[in-house]
Amino acid sequence: MVVERNDRRPTLEAVAARAGVSRATVSRVVNGGAGVRPAVRERVARAVAELGYVPNSAARSLVTRRTGAVAVIIGEPEERVFSDPFFGRQLRGIGRELAAADTQLLLLLVESRADRPRIGRYLAAGHVDGALMFSLHHDDPLPSVAARAGLPVVYGGRPGWAGAADDPGVRYVDTDNRDGARQAVRHLRERGRRAIAVITGPPDQTSAADRLAGYRDALAPGAADPRLVADGRFTADGGEAAMDRLLDAAPELDAVFVCSDLMASGALRTLRERGRRVPEDVAVVGYDDLEPAAWTDPPLTTVRQDVTEMGRLMARMLLREVADPQDAGPAAVVTPATLVVRGSSG
Repeated sequence: MVVERNDRRPTLEAVAARAGVSRATVSRVVNGGAGVRPAVRERVARAVAELGYVPNSAARSLVTRRTGAVAVIIGEPEERVFSDPFFGRQLRGIGRELAAADTQLLLLLVESRADRPRIGRYLAAGHVDGALMFSLHHDDPLPSVAARAGLPVVYGGRPGWAGAADDPGVRYVDTDNRDGARQAVRHLRERGRRAIAVITGPPDQTSAADRLAGYRDALAPGAADPRLVADGRFTADGGEAAMDRLLDAAPELDAVFVCSDLMASGALRTLRERGRRVPEDVAVVGYDDLEPAAWTDPPLTTVRQDVTEMGRLMARMLLREVADPQDAGPAAVVTPATLVVRGSSG
């Protein structure tokens, strides 16, 4: 069977002829321009649908100076991104908001330090209208690359590099990590726990630093003990190893606040292997309230942050700035954290 191809796509001129308007009017309608009466706009839209006209993206970008695409940059290797439900939740919120705005999502992962120059060149070349960056570390050069390129950026999480707090141009969405940690530790103290350990994330990420600060805020006066602090790197294996180190250093501990649910899953494995009952011997509280938290045995008490909503807010903030830099809205949005009590904390 021979399939005949018709490579003649409908043109802007054909749409104009069908709608009975000028080519310039069709261009304004297709590119979202102003100054077109609703009745005329409706005629053009009907002609576009009838002819199956698809705008030429390259030509449209010359008119609008926009690409219709946003880069989503996660400062973590592929293995971690696809094994941690947190990232899937955040991407879900981002993707929904961008899709509603007819904007393409381009996912860029930082597998190693060698990837940063490549990503920096891509951003500087004008392939995207803006960028969403999260899970960055303090020494990451990508924020400064985006700034030099004049690219609008919204960060997931409070930026922690030098000078970020005093820069009115730095825009971000975060949750109240410090208060969420305080809620977790106060809950453990109210349950009668006295030797409360913490498994943190990497110290060069602000979410980990803020949760550690909240843990210390909520301790009893004089209760800070360096033996009760261990870094779990925000991974399940890291949480497992950190729990081992804590039990070796402080076998009397009777509770642990774990700064992510993924690390908490590893900590629970170690506690089982070492014969510690949860919550009878050691109470456990996590952070995130991702779906697997309710499936652990016992179900995990945790601090809920609405990760999907945070992703949506990031995308909405960026799209607003791209549309009108003079009316970009608030520079920071901080969402509340809420303790969800289940069986693991007694």
